[in-house]
This record gives sequence, structure tokens and C-alpha cells, in this order.
Amino acid sequence: MTKGLWIPLVAGLAAMIFVLYLAIWTLRKNQGTDKMKALSRAIQDGAKAFLFREYKTVFLVVVVIAVAISFTNLGWNTGISFAFGALVSALAGYIGMRIATQSNARTTNAAQSGLSKALAVAVSGGAVMGLSVVGLALLGLVAVISVFAPAGITPDKAVIINGYAMGASLMALFARSGGGIYTKGADMGADLVGKVEAGIPEDDPRNPAVIADNVGDNVGDVAGLGSDLLESYVESIIASMAIAATFATLATPNAALISQTLIFLPIYVASAGVIASILGVAFVRVIGRSNPQSALMGGTYVSAVLTALASFLIINRLGIEFAGHGKLGPFWAILAGLISGIFVGLTSEYFTSAKYRPVRALAQSAETGPAVTVTGGLALGMRSTALPILVLAAAVLVSHHLAGMYGVAMAAVGMLATTGMVVAVDSYGPIADNAGGIAEMAKLPSEVRKITDHLDAVGNTTAAIGKGFAIGSAAFAAIGLLSAYMKTSLVQPARLSLTEPKVMAGLLIGGMLPFLFSSMLFRAVGQSAFRLIAEVRRQFKEIPGLMEGKAMPDSTKCVDISTAGALRGMMLPGLMAVLVPVVVGFTLGPVALSGVLVGAIVTGVMLGIQTANSGGALDNAKKYIEEGNLGGKGSDTHKAAVVGDTVGDPLKDTVGPSINILIKLMTVISLVLAPLFIR
Repeated sequence: MTKGLWIPLVAGLAAMIFVLYLAIWTLRKNQGTDKMKALSRAIQDGAKAFLFREYKTVFLVVVVIAVAISFTNLGWNTGISFAFGALVSALAGYIGMRIATQSNARTTNAAQSGLSKALAVAVSGGAVMGLSVVGLALLGLVAVISVFAPAGITPDKAVIINGYAMGASLMALFARSGGGIYTKGADMGADLVGKVEAGIPEDDPRNPAVIADNVGDNVGDVAGLGSDLLESYVESIIASMAIAATFATLATPNAALISQTLIFLPIYVASAGVIASILGVAFVRVIGRSNPQSALMGGTYVSAVLTALASFLIINRLGIEFAGHGKLGPFWAILAGLISGIFVGLTSEYFTSAKYRPVRALAQSAETGPAVTVTGGLALGMRSTALPILVLAAAVLVSHHLAGMYGVAMAAVGMLATTGMVVAVDSYGPIADNAGGIAEMAKLPSEVRKITDHLDAVGNTTAAIGKGFAIGSAAFAAIGLLSAYMKTSLVQPARLSLTEPKVMAGLLIGGMLPFLFSSMLFRAVGQSAFRLIAEVRRQFKEIPGLMEGKAMPDSTKCVDISTAGALRGMMLPGLMAVLVPVVVGFTLGPVALSGVLVGAIVTGVMLGIQTANSGGALDNAKKYIEEGNLGGKGSDTHKAAVVGDTVGDPLKDTVGPSINILIKLMTVISLVLAPLFIR
């Protein structure tokens, strides 16, 4: 094993040991009554069934692509690395979702003993997902480098390692889009028929779609989110490594030594971030007694500060004079990434939290009906793009000035170094949401529901911050991968001229792709919801005593409909993301493909922010009204807000997150196949 790999090996093992401890600690907690256990088991079975069917479908695609890669000049090594990356992503998603679905009833039961105990269970369950992501990602990377590049990473070996990122990216796209279609199809079916037509509360056990809705929270917001950020995490590291590998050919003294040192720097920083995330989770578990929001945000800030401090010490210790930027150029780039990631997350919170004016004004607009609510939500999302885009642009300029394109890639590493903590905090939300649903369906005392609602409200805020973080990190990771692609494909920046017809054609095609991709996902959600709504209406009509609570709904049928709809709907968008860079690269060449990637990144980042924040604002405007404001539940204002939320749900939980992966997947496929495009 290469000497430098001991650090990520130890960090990855530390993460997985802590995951094992948290899982054992969580599973030892009491699940409560038989009714609570049965509800939790139904959610577990539905989530597991969906994940297995999804993985079975995706791995058929993975095998085909891996075999195809093996028969090209890229070699069988790259094909195996690609398949291994997909396997690591799938394993992280499975572990996280398995523990998350077993944490929900335990959180509900703990809520009967108080807020702090419920918070500890929910955070521990979420941390299993977060630390599994970073632990398995690092261990997988160590394995790939040890097997395929034991003597060091050269440009030729970098292609094999890039395959690992491509596999993780492909799995992430299907997990995010498939999970998003599932969760929002189920959510729309449960809300439109249950709340609007039947007039029953959220999570009412009479609603046939309520179990499918709770399953969707896990497959979309736990397994999907974990795969998404694992992809960004791996790609930011590999983009930095790929750029650093090209420095070995520079005509400077000690070029090979400098190149190898800078290749391992992102792995060292990521390893420091893993340890910082473990300490951040421990901080929340110890401090989070009465104020969950402060504890979760405090844990995030602790992780960020520790990562920044460790990065400074690592870079200062290495003492590499980097291309005229001084020893600390990469550190300042990392710091720019860390700060911009936090800021982008906070801007998402401002535009989507009911604590602030934008969402309260949107809730007030619901008094005039659903049309004004929806248009107001879309306008809010468009307005919300300005601040994060300016921050990201500034971070790109600063990091490039301080350390060139390597600095931009390292800014992505800095932003994503605390991924373990970010995913832990974000995965906490679905667990708290499920806990509230179980409390409602099990008819527990109102005091328990108040505690779970409080935890859920905090989860909504952390989810908004997490979505902003995911978008910002996707932008940085894609830019880093784009730079690595251009170096690998020998595309000189001077050739990307707007007077070059192929570049302009590529920009137009790339700019269109996120919109076409989004339309496919919207259509898939609509078709899934259509089938589910018909089934829920049928059950209310045909099952005697269901509305009176004397009979039980057929929840399994709704789970099956949602699963089938998600699997059908995810294939076409996924294949488009894979085929476009292949077709453009082989027909129009690497220069045109550069234009496609730039166009997709520009419009994809904008559309990702807009859809995520529009959907988040519409969701929280509805919840603000449900808290008793502006007429409260059951009022005409509330009904208008429910319609707005129904429109916003696929925006924030299906389209926005999936666009992030689209731009990264297209870029990493281009990077892996770049040697084949050079003619």
C-alpha cells in the first residue's frame, strides 16, 4: 500500500467503527407498542422492497456499461473500478436507509420521555447514513488506488480511478431520481386525496397512501441524499487528484514530487473532515438537550472549524511552494469552499424557512387562492438564485486566484470535507418526520406529537440548508471535473471561443439539457401520482368503514404502485444523462463536448437552486398556516397552500436534487471517456 493511504484508511475505519457503535446504540432502544412496531415494520418493508428492486434494475445497467468500458482502450481495470464505485454507493445507501427506517419508532417512543432523548435517537440514526457515506467512500478510494495504482498515480492510472467516481455518480442519479419520483408521487397522492378531498389530517391511518408517503421520505431523502453527496464527495477528491496528476509533466524542478504530494492532499483534507464530522456528531449528542436547532447547527460549525484548522496544519506541514501561489494557496482555496458552502446553505434557509419574511409573505398570498400561491413560490425561487450564485462566483474567482484550477477543485474538497456531518443532519429530518407520522397513526398523546413536530420543524430547516449545500457542492465538483476533463482531452481554454460554431452549438445543447431532464422527471412524478390517486380514491369508495376508521386500508397496493412508477420513470432521464456526452464526444468532438458541459453547468445550477427553494418555500408556507396562522388547518387559505405545496414537492425533492447529479454525471463520464474522444 502507498504510504500516503494509511491516513484515509484509518479515517475510513474510524467512521465505520463509529457507525457500528451508533447502530448498536440505536437498535437497543425500545420501539414502543405493538402498533408502533407494526407501523415501523411496514415502512421498513416498503423501503427495502423499493431499494432492492431499484438496485436490481440499476446493476443491470452498471454491468452493461462496465463490460462496454472493458472492451475499449480504457481497459478492464476501468470497468471494474466503475462497477465498484456503483457498489460502494449502493452499500452506503442501504446501510443508512436500513438504520433510518429502524430509528423512526424508537424516536417516537423516546419522545414519550422528552425532547432530548428523542433528538439523540434521531441524530444517531441520521449519523449512520452520514458517516457511512464518507467512511465507505474513503475506504473504496483506498482500495481502488491500492489495487490499480500501488506505485503512484500517473495520468494513465488516474483514468482508472476516475471510473470509481463515474460508478458512484451513475448510482447516485438513479437513487436520487428514482427515490424522488417515488416520494413525491406518494406525497401528492396522500395529500390531494387525503387532505383536500377527504379532509382528513396528515399521517391519518385511514389514508391508504400514508405508508407509501413515509417510505418515500427514506428512499428519497436518506438513501437518495446519501448517494448524491457521496458522489460529490468522491468527485471533488478525484477532480483534484486528476488535475494534480498532470503537474508531473511540467518543466519545473521536482515536478513529479510536487505532483504526488498534491495528488494526496485532497485525501488528507477529506480524512480530516471525517474525524471532524465524528466529533461534530458527538457534539450534537452531548449538547442537544433543549434546543435541537442550535445543537445541529453547532455540530455543523464545529466540524467546519476543525476541518479548516486541520487543513491549515496539513498544508503547512507539507510545505509545497505551489506554482507561485505560496505554500498556503490551496488552504485559502479550501477555506473559500468551506465558507461559501455554509453561506449558500444559510441563504437557502432564509428563502425557505417560515422564520423569515419571504415564506410568511408567500403564506399570506395563499389567502387569494392557489394560483397566486404557486406563482409567488416560483417567483421566490427565481429571486433566491442571486445571492448563492454571487457567492459561488466569488469563491471560484478567489480559489482560482489563490491556486489555479487546482484551487477550484480543492475548494470543492473543502466544501465537501464535512459531508459526514451534513448528511447526518439532513438524514435526521426524515427520521423525525416518520416519528411524527407513527405518533399520529398510533394515536399517541398530543404531548408526544408536539415533540415530534418540533423535531420535524427543525428537520425542515436542516433539509433546506442541506439542499443548498448539495447544489453549491455540485457546482464546484462539476467545475473541478470540467477542468480535469479539459486537461485530459487536451482542450486548450483558448479553443473555447464563442466564434467557434461547435462551442456555440454545445453551449445551446448543454443549456437545454437540464430543462429536458426536468420535464422527464415532472412527467414521471405526475404519472405515478395519477395512478396512486386513482387507487386511493378507489379504496375510500370501495372499502366499507374505511372513512369511519372501522377498516384498514390496503397500504401495500399503494407501495407497489409507487415503486413501479419510480422504476419506470427513472430510466429515460438516466439513460439521457449517460448517452449525451458519449454521442457528442464521438460525433462533434471534445471541444463541442466542453461547450455542452459548460452550458449544462450554468443552467443546471440556476435551475437547481430555483426549484429547490421554490419547493421548500411552498412547503413551509403550508406548514406555517398549519401552525394556526392565517386561518389554520381546514381553511380556504390552507387548501390553497396545500395545492401550492403539492406543486412544490416535486420541485424540491425530485427535480432540484436530480439536476445536481445530472451535471456531475455528464462531466465525470466525459472525463473517463476523454482519452477515447481524442482523434
